[in-house]
Amino acid sequence: MTTPRVYQTEAIIIKRTNLGEADRILTFYTPALGKIKAVAKGNRRPKSKLGGHVELLTHSQLMLARGRNLDIITQAQTINNFLPLKENLETISCGMYISELVDAFIDENLEDHRLFNLLLETLQRLSEGKDADVTLRYFEIRLLDYLGYRPQIRQCTSCNSQLQPVTNFFSSRYGGVLCANCAYQEPVVRALSLNALKVLRLWQNCDSATAYKVKINAQLASELEKVMRDYIRYLLERQLKSTAWLIKLKSGKSPG
Repeated sequence: MTTPRVYQTEAIIIKRTNLGEADRILTFYTPALGKIKAVAKGNRRPKSKLGGHVELLTHSQLMLARGRNLDIITQAQTINNFLPLKENLETISCGMYISELVDAFIDENLEDHRLFNLLLETLQRLSEGKDADVTLRYFEIRLLDYLGYRPQIRQCTSCNSQLQPVTNFFSSRYGGVLCANCAYQEPVVRALSLNALKVLRLWQNCDSATAYKVKINAQLASELEKVMRDYIRYLLERQLKSTAWLIKLKSGKSPG
C-alpha cells in the first residue's frame, strides 16, 4: 500500500527547536503515530499562519506533508491550548516537566494510546489548578508502568520476602523496595515510610479518578517526589532540566 503524501493527526506539542532564521522543528506526541518530529516553516515570523496552534503544551489537529528528512506541518488548528496552565509559573513548569519526561523516555514512532491519554489528562488537570504533587507523581508512576519500568513495591527486590508494615527502603538500582535487612547491603537507598508505600501501591493499580482523590501532606509529598526523582534520574542517567527548575521553584529561589 502506498503511504499517503499528506496525513492528519492529533498532537500534543512537547518540544520546539529553532531551525534557521524563521523555522522550527516541533516534537509532538500523537495517539496513533507516537512521537514525531516535523518542521513548522516560518513559525517564528509574527504573521505565521501556524502561530499559537503549535505552541508548547498545546493540543492541536495537524496536517502534514511527507518530507525527505522531516515531514512538514502545512496546517494546524488548536483543540485545547490549556491557557490557564500557561498563566502560572508553577503549573507551566509542571507541564514542561511532563513533556520533557515523555521526550526523554519515548523513542520516535512508538505509539501508545494510553500514554497519549495520560498526557492529555494530566495537562487538563494542571490547567484546572488541581494538586500538582498528586498529578505529577501519578503521571510518573503510570508512565514508568507503560514503559516497562514498573517498580517492585510488593516484595523485597533482593530476598523476595513480603514487605513488613514498617519503614522500608527504595533502591533505584534494584528497581524497587528493599526490606530493612537487605537495605544495609545496598550503599544507595532512600527510606520509604509506610504511608508512602501505601500511596505508591494504590497509584500503581488504580484509575486516575481514584488516584486524584488521594490527599497528601507536604512531608509525604516531598518524600514521594524524592523517591521518584531518584528513580527517574537513575533510569535516564541524568537529571532533567525541568526537574532542577521545579526544585528551585519549591525552594523559593529564582529559576533564572
